[in-house]
Amino acid sequence: MGRTAIVTGGGIGGLAVTIGLLRSGWQVTVFERAEEFRPVGAGLALAPNAVRALDWLGLGDRLRAAGTAQGGAGLRTSSGHWLMRAHLAEFEARFGVPGFALHRTDVHRMLLEAAAGAKLMRGYEVTSVHSRPDAATVTCESPSGPVTATADLVVVADGLHSRLRGSLYPRHPGPRYAGYVTWRNVVPAEAGVHVETGLTESWGRGKRFGIVPLPDGRVYWYASVSLPEGARRDAELADLARLFRDWHAPIPELLDASPPKNLLRHDIYSLTEPLPRYVAGRVALLGDAAHAVTPDLGQGACQALEDAVTLAGLVVRTPDIDAALAAYDHIRRPRTQRLVRVSALAGRIGQWRNPFLAAARDTLAQLVPARGYLRAISHTLSWQPSPQWPAPTTLPQG
Repeated sequence: MGRTAIVTGGGIGGLAVTIGLLRSGWQVTVFERAEEFRPVGAGLALAPNAVRALDWLGLGDRLRAAGTAQGGAGLRTSSGHWLMRAHLAEFEARFGVPGFALHRTDVHRMLLEAAAGAKLMRGYEVTSVHSRPDAATVTCESPSGPVTATADLVVVADGLHSRLRGSLYPRHPGPRYAGYVTWRNVVPAEAGVHVETGLTESWGRGKRFGIVPLPDGRVYWYASVSLPEGARRDAELADLARLFRDWHAPIPELLDASPPKNLLRHDIYSLTEPLPRYVAGRVALLGDAAHAVTPDLGQGACQALEDAVTLAGLVVRTPDIDAALAAYDHIRRPRTQRLVRVSALAGRIGQWRNPFLAAARDTLAQLVPARGYLRAISHTLSWQPSPQWPAPTTLPQG
């Protein structure tokens, strides 16, 4: 019998590690608490580091067929004045591959199809996990009652408010509120709203608005506002339109053209208190469960994909599972915890309300050339899978 794994959570990170393990001959069971695999979200930008991870998983062609190449980026003031612009050609020249933007649902569907060789258990909420020297056991609540399962490896990928992280590290304070709320939506192509090529973000005082073109003429946008935790839960598009009514085009047009039923609102959190380890015996934490990051660097899904490829690559290369898990913790913890700190700082700066600080921020951004911006993000986006991790050449068949 081959090696076995249990993955708790059917999101991007959980499905990605499932694919990596399947491609290497593991038997994988995914426990997902939702009755159906229905991803929540709007648009998703995948930076070059995430593109390389998907290439390693054998999904690069599917990504390129489904997504819109990204790399152009810009910062603007609320009035529309450009503070910084970087173009796709410059981006590709430095990183070798572009980023891609597409709807989160399309990414999730791509991963779900590739993970068809796993045993996908819907409606199973994992409530506890216990490790012993040679295996780990999970207990689930299921539609038919409590269920217990054991595997050589358990991967905890149950997200920001991970129940299992809390049980493994009961003294950890958990996610901390970042000080702002973000709304998201996707404008349909038929609305005909023209936007700039590439991701743009506009800064005000205590407010930001981001615009990302998606395939087929759709446009993903996000709006971040500094507010107390839990505030404005009943806000509607009309309320956002008032908040951003004096901002440059096409922001008011995007808000007017957005489907009200698709409006998403989230308080933003991150794990500012780092975990002491990402591994506990035969249990490994991955993605937001290990290192929830604010969206300010666009690296949440990207780092989950890096985690998945690193973990799968190491357990394939190293027959000793415990040694592979120790290496995973050693490799992933410093990088991801640094990005949590940097992203949180970027979010605080972007949300500055003080007029003098906001003016200084905008002036500094205008003085940084595009090559300086690309150099600053190079450490993050230049990641690639180790050549020592063999990437299987065929996808599993369901």
